[in-house]
Amino acid sequence: MRSFSYSADDRPVVRHIEDDELAYVMQRYREVHDFLHVLTGAPTTVEGEIGQKAFEFLQTGLPMAALSTAVGPLRLSHEERMRVLTQYLPWAYACNQSCTFLMGIRYENYLEEDLTEFRKQLGVIPVHDYVS
Repeated sequence: MRSFSYSADDRPVVRHIEDDELAYVMQRYREVHDFLHVLTGAPTTVEGEIGQKAFEFLQTGLPMAALSTAVGPLRLSHEERMRVLTQYLPWAYACNQSCTFLMGIRYENYLEEDLTEFRKQLGVIPVHDYVS
């Protein structure tokens, strides 16, 4: 996370959810999103975010992730949409099939782990194995 200049603490607090437990779950989901960028190697481009959201939808079943995956490509060029369809979405599916459920991991406990070894331990396929 440090080498990518990401910090889960930089995320704004979740608003508009009155139930404290549900607010915590949504806050944690948003924090884990940044950890997943590092873990998967998904870039923070629109294409990378769409691929990441597709992966998150497969992991969680959250409708907002599916909506992002469906609507996000509308603002892309034809070439970018084709890359999402032929590279990022197949990666999201393969990675989800290969890895364990990633939302319940306390990533803060693994910040000093070797990233390549941590990916292998979890079964994560890095994006760069699918996207050129």
